[in-house]
Amino acid sequence: MCLGIPGRVLDILEGYHDQIALIDVSGEQRKVNIGLLGDDPARPGDWVIIHMGFVVEKTDEAGAAAALDGLRLLQRGDQL
Repeated sequence: MCLGIPGRVLDILEGYHDQIALIDVSGEQRKVNIGLLGDDPARPGDWVIIHMGFVVEKTDEAGAAAALDGLRLLQRGDQL
């Protein structure tokens, strides 16, 4: 398992062989490579998990919320 950041696909950018998407990550827009998804491409509205600039998996809204909760837990560190 890798540490991933959840985001929601806003748009697939033209060019780049349809492998670059504009993704909303906690209110910020980022360009992210979606080429690793292969035969199950991301579409606008999809929730995804991002690692090192690449979408590594698709998820749903509950999965994205759980990933964000995990990141918040890590941020607290010694407060556990």
